[in-house]
Amino acid sequence: MSLDYEKMSWTDVRDQFRTWREETGRHSEEVVQLWVAVLEDKVHKTGNERHLILEQVIIAALDTARFDIATECTKQLALEFPGSLRVMKFKAMRYEALEQYDEADEVLDAIIAKDETNAAPRKRKIAILKARGRRLEAIKELNEYLKKFMSDQEAWHELCNMYLAEGEFGKAAFCMEEVLLHNPHSHLIHQRLAEIRYTMGGVENMESARTYYSQALKLNPHNLRALYGIYLCCNHLDNSRAVSSKRKELQKLSQWALEQLLSKQTIVPLEAAFGNLEIKSN
Repeated sequence: MSLDYEKMSWTDVRDQFRTWREETGRHSEEVVQLWVAVLEDKVHKTGNERHLILEQVIIAALDTARFDIATECTKQLALEFPGSLRVMKFKAMRYEALEQYDEADEVLDAIIAKDETNAAPRKRKIAILKARGRRLEAIKELNEYLKKFMSDQEAWHELCNMYLAEGEFGKAAFCMEEVLLHNPHSHLIHQRLAEIRYTMGGVENMESARTYYSQALKLNPHNLRALYGIYLCCNHLDNSRAVSSKRKELQKLSQWALEQLLSKQTIVPLEAAFGNLEIKSN
């Protein structure tokens, strides 16, 4: 975005900052440049928006490694709101940005001590453990976090990714099943769970993967990844002696999936291709 700083008054900058906040846009470089060029000496004129602007500038300054600006703005807020949890959060963010993780942990612990229901500082402590390469400790802390905040979908998803990085596919599948409970109509979650089960291998997991791929395709008939997953699962199961009774149905489904892939048409209802093969939804 090109802005003519020389022609902008402090009111123009204030209005531009407000627009970016309403649009939830960061625009960090522009915010810092406008702050230094125009608004820094006029911020006292912005009235009730002053604190919002200072917070906006702190985030932008941390994004652009202007720690001097972030420190000065945080000091201004701290003078007006001593002991504020929001101000303490910005201090912790600054320490994190400077990779002063021990100091950041101390501030985050202080926030948690004042408000045990605050999930954000607990998540930041886990993020710090990840940043320090201490993944096993991060997994342990995230498990503890989820005992207190069980409905946090993002946390379950993050724990799934951590387990995948460690090769703990069974535990990763459990985490993704928790995500699925909160959002059962997402074809992407069914697809992700199917991929984990497929990776685990074995007849039981292949059957489970085929089920989840099928549900993903039912929820989104244009999901070619799920369609290809069905084809692969059917081929693996067809070569297994354990499912010899379903071989004809599997071959039929595999052929249908291949035809759909080759034609790139996924508009045929999935039930029509399954025949007597039951479609289950876990």
